[in-house]
Amino acid sequence: MARKSTSKTVSKTAQKTPPDATEERAKSRQISILRALWPFMRPYGVLMTGAAVALTLTASMSLVLPLAVRRVVDNFRVEDDGLLDRYFLAALGIAAVLALGTGLRYSLVTRLGERVVADIRMAVFDRVIGMSPRFFEQIMTGEVLSRITTDTTLIQSVLGSSVSIALRNLLLFIGGLAMMLLTSAKLAALVLLIVPAIIIPIMVLGRRLRVLSRENQDWIAASSGNASEALNAVQTVQAFTHEANNRAKFAEITEISYDVSRIRIRTRALLTVIVIFLVFTGIVGVLWMGAHDVRGGVMSEGTLIQFVIYAVLVAGAVAALSEIWSELQRAAGATERLVELLQTTDTVSDPDNPKVLAHPVRGEIAFENVTFNYPSRPGIIALDDISLNVAPGETIAFVGPSGAGKTTMIQMILRFYDPDKGRITLDGVALGELRRDDFRRSVALVPQDPVIFATSALENIRFGRPDASNAEVEAAAKAAAAHEFIMALPDGYDSYVGERGVMLSGGQKQRIAIARAILRDAPVLLLDEATSALDAESERAVQQAVDKLSAGRTTLIVAHRLATVKKADRIIVMDRGRIVAMGPHDQLVAEGGLYARLARLQFTDGMAAQ
Repeated sequence: MARKSTSKTVSKTAQKTPPDATEERAKSRQISILRALWPFMRPYGVLMTGAAVALTLTASMSLVLPLAVRRVVDNFRVEDDGLLDRYFLAALGIAAVLALGTGLRYSLVTRLGERVVADIRMAVFDRVIGMSPRFFEQIMTGEVLSRITTDTTLIQSVLGSSVSIALRNLLLFIGGLAMMLLTSAKLAALVLLIVPAIIIPIMVLGRRLRVLSRENQDWIAASSGNASEALNAVQTVQAFTHEANNRAKFAEITEISYDVSRIRIRTRALLTVIVIFLVFTGIVGVLWMGAHDVRGGVMSEGTLIQFVIYAVLVAGAVAALSEIWSELQRAAGATERLVELLQTTDTVSDPDNPKVLAHPVRGEIAFENVTFNYPSRPGIIALDDISLNVAPGETIAFVGPSGAGKTTMIQMILRFYDPDKGRITLDGVALGELRRDDFRRSVALVPQDPVIFATSALENIRFGRPDASNAEVEAAAKAAAAHEFIMALPDGYDSYVGERGVMLSGGQKQRIAIARAILRDAPVLLLDEATSALDAESERAVQQAVDKLSAGRTTLIVAHRLATVKKADRIIVMDRGRIVAMGPHDQLVAEGGLYARLARLQFTDGMAAQ
């Protein structure tokens, strides 16, 4: 019953446009998009030249072989056995050269395809890994991964085999037609009459295949994105008993992808039927007319066999080209999707002539009339005309209700986004005038949701400073109150912690993230709810570590627990993207207002606010 229900759903939605498809798919109508692969192929001129030579050699040998066959057939009746033996040896030699050339061509072309696709994958990943968060607001991570894997696999298939086979068959087609004309102009004219009838369906159905191939890839990517999202949140899915809904949604998208692929397969099958029927109709016609010419003494048996072999070569070349044309349609769609990633413009980019921070970095941060809206929420102001100066070594805490803009302040300092108005400076230099990887080296972050990688505890902490020694990693772990629980793991610091740190508790993940920031030893420290997942004892230990770490550093703390920010030099109270109050804890409590109300709620369980 479930399957039947899914089928009904699919039938209703099969005509939907893929999630990332454009209205008309203008680019998909042109196979010229494959030219975008040329920059990746250009560095490997030696490989391409070698493959071209081997390809030309094998095609030439294929065209010479029928001549040898003709000699053998026409000389069956000669009394000179030595002459007949030499013709057989010549045919054997041609076959040997053909075999060696084909092997060499396969080796060179396959290597070229693997190398180019590896470069494309690296180029796409290099591009995507540097994109600002705005990019990932508009596309699912699973979609990007599908493009890097599935789409590049299609291109690898084309570059690694289809292109060389297409070129070889193109040479056989042109050379075979020329040799057919030289062998028998009359029979060749018959074949040439059939060629337009073969080319027309290839062109007409090929255009349809291009669009279907791109749409098919879009739905495959949507399926991957949906699966990736569900699997990355599998515990939440199971906790809310959402498995059936996720299965149904994944099944729907997968079925739509299958339906599109079925149409593509049917179109390609129709093209194959038409081409093969027309090709072999032509061969039968040629044989019929040639047989009459042999019986009439117009041509020899060897000449007819030579012509038939050339006709078979040409027919096989046309059939192969029609098949490869379909592969090229799919590759064109895949290339287009990859080119979209490579050509995506990022609103956050490094300047052409960046300035350089003076070292050591002092850590002076200034917000100058900063206004910002998240691109995905243009109607809601995240920061509204914020002006704030943070002195070097000062500890600033941001407090306020959820959605007040506290975490946004941290993101702006890291330049994940650029302000719509105003500017942010570090040591007097606007962040937009610096290379992002340059000034970010001076910043250590403990995010609200700690990111733990699928590696060992040691490497997770060392992520903060890759060149750190084991002793420095251990010292950072001790400072973050993480050493004891790490040593309790099966292999201590070498213990694998699982994807996203699934083998660790929330508090343990947070202490790993804090140890990472401690190890980075940066002049600017950003703590976004750094102790929110810690128990009271661990929080006290980590707070002591943070107090030591923040000494002499510019520290910005985002916290809902006011107890963690009481020691800050200044507390910035935010509400609806604006700074509504500023000062030390005691002063803000005395002034009343939002901070005093939050303090009463937290320290008296709200009784005083009754």
